[in-house]
Amino acid sequence: MRLTILSVPDCPHVAVLAERLDHAIAGLTGFTGLVGSLTGVVIDQVVVQTADEAARAGLRGSPTLLIDGTDPFAEPGVVASLSCRLYRQPGGGIEGAPSVTQLRAALSRAGAAGA
Repeated sequence: MRLTILSVPDCPHVAVLAERLDHAIAGLTGFTGLVGSLTGVVIDQVVVQTADEAARAGLRGSPTLLIDGTDPFAEPGVVASLSCRLYRQPGGGIEGAPSVTQLRAALSRAGAAGA
């Protein structure tokens, strides 16, 4: 499974997403840190500089997580852009990254689809 974190330069929410992703993966596979490849998981971080790069990469606001090239949190009609991204939380709030629970669910769905 390839995970790609897309972001604009200096996005403050990348660290939050990376930390939550570490926790989500640890809960699923025993993975203990955002260090690259382990148990079939490869994590890349890509900083997007231009609108053209955003369109090619699929950046729908920063940060965007791609699981095997697909954005599991994409909302219909949202186009690629060099903007901040907000995620609806299970409790109704809005934050700059998906929750650990949301990430685990997306990773589980992707794992089941790839099995």
